[in-house]
Amino acid sequence: MSFGTSHPLPPLILDDVLGAQKMLSGVSRTTPVEGSRHLSRLVGSPVRFKCENLQRTGSFKLRGAYVRIAGLTPEERAAGVVAASAGNHAQGVALASSLLGVRSTVFMPVGAPLPKVAATREYGAEVRLQGQVVDETLAAAEEYAQETGAVFIHPFDHADIIAGQGTVGLEILEQCPEVRTIVVGIGGGGLASGIAVAVKALRPDVKVVGVQAANAAAYPPSLAEGRPVTVEAQATMADGIKVGRPGDVPFGIIRELVDEVRTVSEDELSSALLLCLERAKMVVEPAGASPVAALLSDPGGFEGPVVAVLSGGNVDPLLIQRILTHGMAAAGRFLSLRLRLTDRPGALATLLRVLSVADANVLDVSHVRTDPRLGLSEVEVELHLETKGPEHCTEVGAALRESGYTVIG
Repeated sequence: MSFGTSHPLPPLILDDVLGAQKMLSGVSRTTPVEGSRHLSRLVGSPVRFKCENLQRTGSFKLRGAYVRIAGLTPEERAAGVVAASAGNHAQGVALASSLLGVRSTVFMPVGAPLPKVAATREYGAEVRLQGQVVDETLAAAEEYAQETGAVFIHPFDHADIIAGQGTVGLEILEQCPEVRTIVVGIGGGGLASGIAVAVKALRPDVKVVGVQAANAAAYPPSLAEGRPVTVEAQATMADGIKVGRPGDVPFGIIRELVDEVRTVSEDELSSALLLCLERAKMVVEPAGASPVAALLSDPGGFEGPVVAVLSGGNVDPLLIQRILTHGMAAAGRFLSLRLRLTDRPGALATLLRVLSVADANVLDVSHVRTDPRLGLSEVEVELHLETKGPEHCTEVGAALRESGYTVIG
């Protein structure tokens, strides 16, 4: 099978992905492809979302987990399976195991979001909370596998996992045959490598672009070195793609078949999540919104039609509240400022009237009277405002200056 490249074939071929597609018939959903008029206008050509956030368990992970577990021998199935995950892989393994009648144990970090822990249990897995970070949880799962003989189900570094994830690529080509670019988030690389195997075999002209969170971007230095290297992943809201080292199997495929790997900032991720919710009415986790973040950061850099893979929608409601606030701030929808007033009756009311005329919604007001920097007759006021965007922020600032106020921060 030709992949449109002079390099040796990767360890997977199209037949592996086609076989996985047959195996998943009646198990995974053929998730919809939805258009985005807003992004289409920005990019200058059609942009569509591949909505794996609407997949069973809320992410693409069920595909690979089912194919991997279904391929076990009867003896391996009898021994059970074990996995380590903070969320999506855990739920995929739990449901796949239940469907196949296999006992599953899933290790999750102590601080894993409660909704994800509850969902994993409801899908039938025995959940063990161990370790403060995923690396510690992974070590606990591997130790359990050695002690009990359970089969360890890796989240991305196995050919069967990648073949299962590659069925997303087959569906994209069937649902959007005119596609020219597919944009997909990358953590360990299972989804991107699977899509690349399927797409490059059938349509070598289609570009596959991977996206990583800048705070957890192991692929750019690994590709530069020509081998997987470990980076110290920093804090990122995109915990679903926070992986410190590429998988060996997906790295080989991505190096050969993925056209480009980009990175996106935390501000770009939060703005993308906000866009998905407001414009597309899609609940998407930050990792799933990473392709949208890439499109927003460089709308002219992609040949269309474009399909952006929304890989998952499992996000803690408390986290989404914080992320949306961050996203609104990044989009210029929040404005925080400090200014000084004369400490006399009616001064604050006068200020609020100016803001009302400027059509800024006051969310919060705080006073400081005891700061040694203030004069005896001064008070410092900190305001948090809801605005309509960057231009409105500029208009609010201009209205304050015209009314004689000096913004100090």
